[in-house]
Amino acid sequence: MASTQDIPQEAGNGELSLQPSLLATVLDKLDRTTLFVGDLVLFIIQILSWTFSRRLRKGTFIKAAYQIGVLSIPVVGLTGMFIGMVLAVQSYFQFHQLGMENRMGAVINLTLVRELGPVLAATMLAGRVGSSMAAELGTMRVTEQIDALSSMGVNPVHFLVVPRVLASLLLIPVLTLMADFMGILGGFAYSHYLLHVDAYEYFEFSSRYVTGFDLLSGIIKSLFFGGCIGIVSCYFGFHSDRGAQGVGKAATAAFVTSFVLILAMDLIVGIGLDKLYYYFYPAGPTLF
Repeated sequence: MASTQDIPQEAGNGELSLQPSLLATVLDKLDRTTLFVGDLVLFIIQILSWTFSRRLRKGTFIKAAYQIGVLSIPVVGLTGMFIGMVLAVQSYFQFHQLGMENRMGAVINLTLVRELGPVLAATMLAGRVGSSMAAELGTMRVTEQIDALSSMGVNPVHFLVVPRVLASLLLIPVLTLMADFMGILGGFAYSHYLLHVDAYEYFEFSSRYVTGFDLLSGIIKSLFFGGCIGIVSCYFGFHSDRGAQGVGKAATAAFVTSFVLILAMDLIVGIGLDKLYYYFYPAGPTLF
């Protein structure tokens, strides 16, 4: 029996053309998405089982931690500093009209530690490290190095994936703190030396309204982001198609998927943390 994709439809020039129906296209996309989600869940289960079932080799973890954490410090720090300066530039005009430019520090630093610091650190990590991990594992898949590890009795998930996922999960809070610090430093430097905002009042209002819960919220978010980047990047690299084009697609898909999931988790985790905050502090924060 012919499927809906094989039903001929009359084209504008009188000839018959084969065009899939809208329903068939939607069902095909849904089927592909379901298979992807199921395969990803099985991949996560494998990672968790090998993480707790066997001790990790120190050399593989240190190498992954160096590539993911140490080499990412310059780009994360530089990005955080410029974001702090941009926040100062964009905030000064509105605050100056209200005569509250000395309170800029509270808004700038609160925005950095709660939202922009974790999200920007995760975005830089996804772009610099996530794509690299996907391309590296994809190349190993294309050149059959992963199959060679399996033939030698070495589990490739434990040897290749687990160290990268753990390094991403454990080191992204440090990179987030680096982005927060450089952002606060950059915002203060621009506000004080170029906009002539009083330094004492700048940090006085910051210390009054930026709490430890705000800093902890950013770190908690970064843990979700780091785990997502490590798992998604390793998944696409581990399941890369053959050829150079397949490796390129894996690297691109790793970054795009990680970025979308980072934004989605930022929304979901942010809502949960806000509900937790208002449970303990029903009055909520007051900036002015």
